This record gives sequence, structure tokens and C-alpha cells, in this order.
Amino acid sequence: MKQFPTIFRFELKTLLQEKSYKVMTILGVMLILIIMFFPRIVEQFQNKDADSKDRPLMLLAGEHKEEALPLFEETFQSYEVQLTDLSIPEIEDEIRDEVVKYAFDLDDLEAYRYFVKNVSLSDSNLAQADTLVQILYRADALTKAGLSPAEVARINMAPVHGEVVTLGKDQAQNYFYTYILLMLLYMVITMYGMTVAMRVATEKSSRAMELLITSSDPLGLMFGKIIAACLAGFIQMALLLGTGIGSYFINKKYWEDNRIVSSMFEIPPELLVYMLIFFFLGFFLYAFLFGAAGSLVSKIEQVNTVATPITFLLMIGFMGTLISMSVDVDNLAMKILSFVPFTSPMAMFTRIAMSTVAWYEIAISIGLLIITTLLIGVFTAKVYRIGVLLYGTPPKPKALWKALRQA
Repeated sequence: MKQFPTIFRFELKTLLQEKSYKVMTILGVMLILIIMFFPRIVEQFQNKDADSKDRPLMLLAGEHKEEALPLFEETFQSYEVQLTDLSIPEIEDEIRDEVVKYAFDLDDLEAYRYFVKNVSLSDSNLAQADTLVQILYRADALTKAGLSPAEVARINMAPVHGEVVTLGKDQAQNYFYTYILLMLLYMVITMYGMTVAMRVATEKSSRAMELLITSSDPLGLMFGKIIAACLAGFIQMALLLGTGIGSYFINKKYWEDNRIVSSMFEIPPELLVYMLIFFFLGFFLYAFLFGAAGSLVSKIEQVNTVATPITFLLMIGFMGTLISMSVDVDNLAMKILSFVPFTSPMAMFTRIAMSTVAWYEIAISIGLLIITTLLIGVFTAKVYRIGVLLYGTPPKPKALWKALRQA
């Protein structure tokens, strides 16, 4: 291990100077900045044309349009709400020609119609209109039943407030940032784990490994490569997360009404600490396995074949966690995955983010992960020591086990 610092510095410098690393990092940062500053940029253009542009036009048609006008004007304040006597075909033509943005036909309050050219993903007009039309329907029914307009108004305007008392965590609020962090964990572990395997295989195929082995300890080589790759991945992840969080708070006023985006960046500090713990432990666990896999092959083309079982194991944890996130993060399968060291970096992290987990469960999960990582590290160090000197086809498990016992 005497050569470890030299190997570590060399590997880290090589990874950080790779063109692909720089390009991915710069593109990722630029993409995040463009997305987070987009509302501010749009506002600048809108301000320049503010005097020449009116609010989008919304039309109300049908028998109940007049009593609906005050409610729609109060609710849809960003639109110019007007009454119209145009026929339905004429309204449709106006919308197709983009003269009118939206229109409501309120001829029948039990089956009103909403006209729009293209429905966007963020279009909430129909949901808001449902509430308004229900108010109109009740008012119409109560009036027909003999109540005075004042009594109808008092009933409709009665204040009703529902309070949510959350004793645990709001999974809907935490879902989006948990999803982003989970994706980061999976991508960084997969990408840099494979990087370790590819670099080991490359050095073996070029016979450079034989020179390195004579001047340094195999353990120093393995740990130097793994820790350098871990740090490079952490730096990249920190840059992307830091850019996203920083640019969000700079432009917070533009995103505060967007529940999805705002919830993604309201990450509790303690959750970031748990993410770092599971990131480092999970990365080392899989990096050891990828490093051992890379040492068993003699050609770069064989890496994917040998690494497939490791990737599949990682994918089980990722897919199982992802499916449980949309159903129930406390189901039995998720609890099992959160204690299995090969899946706990993602499963237990997600349970902590989206549910209430007892401290001893977290301690057991982290403890099992630490012990397993150390054991895997010792085992793969032996595999690495033997594998770097094996050439030809990858050894079969029986032959590898025999070699390990002899060693």
C-alpha cells in the first residue's frame, strides 16, 4: 500500500482530465442552469412586449354564462374572461385560429364543455372549472328549491378549511427530490463502477498491468483506482446538485408556485447526509465487485459479459425501489431490500426520505452494509491479486475458488 497515494493521485487526475468527464459535467451544469433560469429569461422577453400584449382570452358561452362570470373572473385572473353569443362552431374556429385561448360552454351544468386547441401538461383549467361549476350547480338547485339568492350565497361562501396533521412524512411532497437523488445514486454507481472495471481491463489488455504489478502492491492499485473513481463521481454529483440547488434559490420566486419543482429542491440537510453515507458505502461495495470483474478478463470486450451479474444485482435494487415509491415504500419487499446490503443503499435511503424509519433499523442497515463492504473488499482484493495475472478466457468460478484457496 506504499504506492497508494501516487496511484490515487494519478488515477484521479486522469479521470478529471478525461474529455468525456469534462463534457458530461459541463453539459449537465449548463442544462440545469438553462432550465432553472428559463422563467427569468422568459420574463425578460415578456416585459419588453408587455405593452403590446393582452392577457389570453377566455370565453364563456351557454345559458349559465352570466352567473358564472364573477366566479371565473376571480379564479382565472391571468385571463381576459368575456361572455360570448357565438355558436359552438364559431368558437371552435376562433380557438383553431388562436384568437381565443380557451372557452367554456355552460349550457348544461351537469355536462359542461371545455374547448382548447392543445392541452398542455400543466393545464389545470378543467380541474378549477369543475369546482366553479359545482358551485353554480348547487346554487341553481337551491334557488329552484325555494331559497333566496342571499341564502344561496351564504351556503356557497361558508368557509371550510381542512387541516392535515402529518405525524410522519408527506410522501407526495418528498417524491420528486427522492426520485432525483435515487437516479443520481444509481447512475453514478453504475457509471463509475464500470469505469473501474474498464480501466483495469484496459491495463491488462495492454500488458501495462504487468509493469504496474512489479512496482506496486495489487491492493494499492485496486484501492487507488476505486477511491479515485469514487471521488471523481462525488465531485461530479456535487457540482450538479450544487448548481441545481443554488440556481433554484436564485430564481425561487419564479418556481415557488410550481409544486413539483419547489418540492425537488426543498431537501432536508439530514437527508443529504444519509445520501452521502449510502453513496460512499454503496459505491465501494459495487466498485470492489466491478474492479474484481475487470481483473478477470483479458480483453475490454469481455468486461460487459463479466459485469452483467453485478449490474443486474444493482438494477434489482433500483427497479424494486422505483416501483415501491409509487405504491408503498413500507411494503414487505421494500423492507427486505432495505436490509440486504446489495440493495439497501437505494432502498433504505428511499424509506428514510419518504417514510418514518426507526433509528435502530437505519443503524442495522448501515451496519450490515459496512460489514458486507469490508468483507467484499477483502474477498475482491484476493480475486484482484490473482485475476490481474490471469490471461486468456475468464476463469470459471470453480477454478477461481481453487486459486483463491491456494493463495
